[in-house]
Amino acid sequence: MTAYIPTEPTTIIYPSSDGEPLAETSTHVDAIIAIITALRLYLEGQQVIVLSNQFFYFAEGFPRLRVAPDVMVIFDVVPGPRDNYKAWEEGQVPSVIFEITSEGTREQDKVHKKTLYEQMGVREYWLFDPKGEWIEGQLQGYRLRGEIYESITDGRSEPLALRLQVEAQLLNFYREDTGEKLLVSEELAQALKQERQRAEQERQRAEQERQRAERLAAQLRAAGIEPEE
Repeated sequence: MTAYIPTEPTTIIYPSSDGEPLAETSTHVDAIIAIITALRLYLEGQQVIVLSNQFFYFAEGFPRLRVAPDVMVIFDVVPGPRDNYKAWEEGQVPSVIFEITSEGTREQDKVHKKTLYEQMGVREYWLFDPKGEWIEGQLQGYRLRGEIYESITDGRSEPLALRLQVEAQLLNFYREDTGEKLLVSEELAQALKQERQRAEQERQRAEQERQRAERLAAQLRAAGIEPEE
């Protein structure tokens, strides 16, 4: 009779980074920074977080099912930094998501992500095209009505109580109650730029290490030695 030996439960890893850069151009990075700095200052002191380019896991046990919105606003959660965001732990999905789009990401942003966010119940989904590559007027929003997204035609964000306005290659926000424009903290913007630079340096180091490992593996194979995986 074979004795039963209990096995340890498998630990599922939910990575916080994939080594990819924050955005494809400095124009897109500046647009992201302007949005998150304005919204973080505006929402300060509330039970809400504003995250940027962080993994959003939406299915427990399936770490490949993830997305990394350029900016997401999540209400009714404890404020503070997150390495990543797991919907089943926090109990909330984002209320508003912004994607800084381009011709290169057009289909993914307009079709795949739009369908995904609609199915998740994200109340508003905004696409901002800072270079004006494919969106007329540079801005397109969708608002959930029932279970279906409808185009936003009034330029308003209902969850945020803000009016959105494109100014050059940036997206700016105005309070609905006073008409006051949300200002960007230079100190916070600088901190976010430094954070982006650190992330880029980390990505470069990871790429250099990958290349070094590939060169070493090639040298071993040339010597008749098969490297271990």
